[in-house]
This record gives sequence, structure tokens and C-alpha cells, in this order.
Amino acid sequence: MHYCSSMYAPLKHVIVKHPKDAFQSQAHLSDEWKTFNYLSEPHYEEALREYAEFIGILEKYVETIDYLPIADKAGLDSLYAHDPVKFTPNGAIILKSGKKLRQPEAAVYKTFLQNKGIPVIGELTGEAVSDGGDIVWLDDRTLVVGRGYRTNDEAIRQLKEMTADMVDEFIIVQLPHDLGEAECLHLMSFISMVDRDLAVVHSRLMPVFFRQLLIERGIQLIEVPKEEYDALGCNVLALAPRVCVIPEGNEETKRQLLDAGATVFEYKGDEITVKGTGGPTCLTCPVVRG
Repeated sequence: MHYCSSMYAPLKHVIVKHPKDAFQSQAHLSDEWKTFNYLSEPHYEEALREYAEFIGILEKYVETIDYLPIADKAGLDSLYAHDPVKFTPNGAIILKSGKKLRQPEAAVYKTFLQNKGIPVIGELTGEAVSDGGDIVWLDDRTLVVGRGYRTNDEAIRQLKEMTADMVDEFIIVQLPHDLGEAECLHLMSFISMVDRDLAVVHSRLMPVFFRQLLIERGIQLIEVPKEEYDALGCNVLALAPRVCVIPEGNEETKRQLLDAGATVFEYKGDEITVKGTGGPTCLTCPVVRG
């Protein structure tokens, strides 16, 4: 079985977490949303409605959708199933979140994968911390890792070692301070690959060398304006090459995607996306693409 080493090949198998299991109830949200640094308290019933619409879009393309179980140790952020692991062609690497509140999710995830018979090929140890949102497959043999508040040098060293036989090029991108340590800036905050030669980006946050590297590789850049970046317009999930999902309300980004020949699905994400700052790529952990 060849697991995931792409951000845009046809999505066949994905892991998600339902808000009924992450958010649990309105009372639970009331207790926890400030702890997890949400913009405001999500509305539980509305979150379930938004999620049903989101899953409805995935089901058009994705053969297998696995749901992570409810778990005492996993908090509100476990809704964003992308971050605790990263898939490689040989299986999953279990990460350790740079957000302490999220670290217990890794053990729950590991057990889940083992129960499903999905191979775990490695696990971050010691001082290493990294979130899945900082790790991007540019293509099958190129891995890009963001060095920021959520991913440190030791994690990068371990990831490089674990992926050595699968990767020809391992690129480290220094992330900016941006809004600071408490906010979540991932590498995937400002780049989403939608095809091998098409990326949605917010260039103001990109190091010059990385932007130039993309252009040199013949990757067309769709520039997300600042107000749409704030509405998670840069967070675009590819279901297949040039078939993608974006949060509703990002009209300029959507127009550019359509101009580039993409098919664009939208979902209302006020509760499940905006308030917890996690778009469609964060809500999904691709297991198999191809």
C-alpha cells in the first residue's frame, strides 16, 4: 500500500473527527473555548450542520472516511484531524504538537491507526515538537517543513531522518513571528497545493527563496488577498488535481481558482473553521491519495 505523499492527487482515504466527538456539547464548548484560544464560542448545533455539509462534499470524491473516536484526553482542537500525524508513502509518523493542549491527541491517534491496521513508521521523541500543518509534500519526492512556534529544529532533524529514503529534497522554510506564539501560523497557513503546478498562497508571509522556488518549478500562484487570508481563504483542500474545497465567502480566491480551471466546492465554516482557525485541510488527514 502506497500512502500519502501528495497534497493534490485524488483523495481516496481520509481521517476526520466529527464535532459531536470533538466539541461534545454546548456546555463543553462553553467551558473550553477560551482555554483553546477560539475566537468566540462555537454554536454546537450549527457546527453539526456545517460539518454535515462539509462531509457531503468529501463523500462525492472520497471512498473511505474514517472517524476518530471521542476521547477524554483529546480536546476541542481534535476536530482538526490533520495535525497529530503526517502520512508518508510507507505509513504514518506520529507527531507531538507544538500546542501543549493538543499533545495528548497523538496517543489516541496512534491506537486508532494500529486498530485500523495502518502502519506507523515513526514517532517524534524527546524535545521534538511538530504539527502536521507545518509539513507539506510539494511533490512525491519533495518535503517542505516550516520551522516556527509549532515545529522545532529537533523535530525537523527527526523528520529528515525518518523520511530520508522517501525524499530527494527536504526543504526547511523559516516561518515569521506573524501574530505571535499564541496564534497558530503553520506552513499550510499560507500555501495549499491544488495541483502539481498550481498553489494557493498568501505571499506576504512567504520567505522570498520559497516563493521563488515555487515559481522556478513552474507552479502558478493564486494570490489570496489579506481579508480572505483572515477568512482562511488560503486553506484549500484538493480532492483531486484542480478539484478543491474552500470556506465560503472567499470570492477573489474562488474567482482565481475558477480562472485556473479548477472546480470549487464551498462550505459554510463559521463554527467549524473560522472560530477555531482551521480550514478544510486542517479538518482532514489524507491517508491515501493516488
